[in-house]
Amino acid sequence: MAAAEAETAAALRAEVAALRMRVQELERENQRLAKVASSCTCGFKEDGIGSVAVASSCLYRSNSEAQHNEKFHQSSSLEKDLSPPFDHTVVSAEREIHCNRNVKGNGVTDDSSKRAKRTGQHVGILSHCSKRLVALKVMYFGQRFYGFSSEGNTEPTVESEIFKALERAKLLVASRKESCYSRCGRTDKGVSASGQVISLYLRSNIKDVGGGTLDERSEIDYVKVLNRILPQDIRVLGWCPVAADFHARFTCLGREYKYLFWKQDLDILEMQKAASKFVGEHDFRNFCKMDAANVSNYRRRITEFTISACDIRSSNDELCSMTIKGTAFLWHQVRCMVAVLFLIGQGLESPSVVDSLLDITKTPRKPQYKMASELPLILRSCQFDKADFMCSSDANRSLTEHLNDGYHHYMLQAEIFHEALSCLPLPDATAESNSLETLHKKRNHIPLLSRQTEPSYEERIAKVKTKLTDNL
Repeated sequence: MAAAEAETAAALRAEVAALRMRVQELERENQRLAKVASSCTCGFKEDGIGSVAVASSCLYRSNSEAQHNEKFHQSSSLEKDLSPPFDHTVVSAEREIHCNRNVKGNGVTDDSSKRAKRTGQHVGILSHCSKRLVALKVMYFGQRFYGFSSEGNTEPTVESEIFKALERAKLLVASRKESCYSRCGRTDKGVSASGQVISLYLRSNIKDVGGGTLDERSEIDYVKVLNRILPQDIRVLGWCPVAADFHARFTCLGREYKYLFWKQDLDILEMQKAASKFVGEHDFRNFCKMDAANVSNYRRRITEFTISACDIRSSNDELCSMTIKGTAFLWHQVRCMVAVLFLIGQGLESPSVVDSLLDITKTPRKPQYKMASELPLILRSCQFDKADFMCSSDANRSLTEHLNDGYHHYMLQAEIFHEALSCLPLPDATAESNSLETLHKKRNHIPLLSRQTEPSYEERIAKVKTKLTDNL
């Protein structure tokens, strides 16, 4: 009898343990469905327990998409970094989730776009949440991007990828226009940055942003959250709260660019002599791509222009860099200045040509010449009076690991190229061939001041006014 009772008790304990495990599984499943519901794109109204059934239907669609986009799994893990109100109970307060699971590539379908326009609401925007004006420091490698700005029709751009990440992280509290968005610079296609700065209103965990001393440790870890979603060649390096009158472009005190190049047979001393002539305030219309319709003042101030070695050598060559600092820059200004310096370094032009090109009375029209390549150009930093960027220890650790992994990857690739070069026979009479090539360049070179010129600013603005008059 006692043995039978013990056996029955053991069976009951086993059954209770199994039920507990089942309850835990259901709780985990419910949490997973809640996460899916928070980022779901098929409009529905939540009604108590019925929301789980709807979320379940969303899950089947999201699973098929996740097979094509592994970043979906990363975004679903953001919940632990986003404190309430970012959970499925907020969806009922929002009354309707605007879902976006019917995706073509990286964009929304026509149906979801039309629904957003029809309802007057925006996918990925939580307008009811607390918000604060935040500046973000951004790094990106520009090789695959069509510039920073997304105002053109060509994708991808750095800006468009950032806004996709902001929407997926549910950090936007208004449309782009209403969020007071601003950017420090519009880098060209292929240009990289290690210190670009943007600012806009983002969702905040702090209810009363303007009241008293704030404990920033309770704020959303913007760096960590966004870096989990952004593509591998874009990273947020830090964030900071800024005043309501902050503007990433107009409150910037200065920008610093760096341009990398191999020394080869360039005369660095002559280049530095010419580069020093850029320092100060000058009219740089002959060192930019002129946009007469939008820009009338071409005076800019350069505070530093130095050329130095980078202590990196390869195949008897040395890597060098130009550091250019200024308050602001014109469209393509850095690449135009670098192009002229390369001509001087090759002995094709004299440093005095810079004086002639800066004298717009003597040279009112820009000579036609090819800009320097965009790939070695880096927007290194942007300076502000009050902008102390923060980065949590966890986010900083992830950033360090990410960049180290990338550095080691490209070092391996470089070594593969080096190995391939070592398999080739050494070329004969290298010095002689280089001197012949230099002589050939000098014979075919047309001096800058003797070349065909582009229209002057006055001619361009007259043409713009004529077009405006004709359209009236």
